[in-house]
Amino acid sequence: MKDQLFNAESLRDLAQEYGRGIDGFDADAFHAEVVAGLEGRELLERLDWIADCVETRLSPDFDVMADQLEAAMPSELDPSLADDDFGRFIHAVPGILAVRHGLETHRNRCFYLLHAATRRFSMEFYIRPFLNRWPEETLAILDTWAGDQNYHVRRLVSEGTRPKLPWAKKVDIDPLVPLQLLDKLHADPTRYVTRSVANHLNDISKIAPDAVTRRLRKWQNGNLQATKEMDWMTRHALRTAVKVGDVDSLALLGFLADAPVRLARLSLASKRVVIGEALTLEIELTTDSETDVPVLVDYEIRFHRPNGRGGQKVFKLKQSKVPAGGRLVMSKRHPLKGNATTFKLHPGPHSVAVQVNGKTLGEISFDLMNPT
Repeated sequence: MKDQLFNAESLRDLAQEYGRGIDGFDADAFHAEVVAGLEGRELLERLDWIADCVETRLSPDFDVMADQLEAAMPSELDPSLADDDFGRFIHAVPGILAVRHGLETHRNRCFYLLHAATRRFSMEFYIRPFLNRWPEETLAILDTWAGDQNYHVRRLVSEGTRPKLPWAKKVDIDPLVPLQLLDKLHADPTRYVTRSVANHLNDISKIAPDAVTRRLRKWQNGNLQATKEMDWMTRHALRTAVKVGDVDSLALLGFLADAPVRLARLSLASKRVVIGEALTLEIELTTDSETDVPVLVDYEIRFHRPNGRGGQKVFKLKQSKVPAGGRLVMSKRHPLKGNATTFKLHPGPHSVAVQVNGKTLGEISFDLMNPT
């Protein structure tokens, strides 16, 4: 992946951008130095290396450096697009240098620089040190940016404050504080922004699921977002909470824990399964209800571990309805791969449980065996 992101063409483009924008910048020497130092570095290390090579060619005065970085920026990302326009990793340099040289003594100039840079490549990693060092001031500027005309800037407000942003450094602020920013962003007309809001809520759901369901109810009642988009955001925001069977989250999606549903049958094609083959289960649900009953059906495999502590993993099966006074039959073939990268299978007693709307209705055992 990193080799595709830092290929010769993209690095040549970057060198030319700096050469055009900054007087006296030797684009050819910069390009040669960058390429020579990429080998053996991981993705984020490569970004730091590019910043190193740029830094030595800029003014040591940060105000002048910031002006030079802005002068060398490429055109803004296409404003006519509405999603998945992240930008190119090679344009992370302004964010890296803002943190290196402006965090302590040039905070406000850094804000202007990041505002310009995030319209070319997301500055979500680089706003976070400012949140940690200057929380009140940074939250105040983000509150302003939540109303920015550029959707990349608006997305940064949500993405940069996420409590569990992948690859990023931790932020020290209370994870519930940015909810006041999401109150503004949830009604955004751009999916790139609302996806970030939903991902942000999903992060919070791992810490305080009740805070997430309360906020979603508030937004639903406010009617500031289109119903279809609000429904999508709700499902996306609650995906982790649903997976672990959070009752309030499931109820918000219309799946009641006390739904009038019974597990009439849970059976396995075989109670002896060889590693590398598949577990095949069949489930039958029934109801006496006079109306259809919405159900979200999952199954949880409870794994044997040699240390006796065990482990479990929930898998999605089906979202459906049990028809009024009727039954719903489902089957699933689950491969039990011996070379899975996420966890290792061990022979011994296992079981599979059926969850309906987050509630476990039944469990059945099976033996997992080594191949002969």
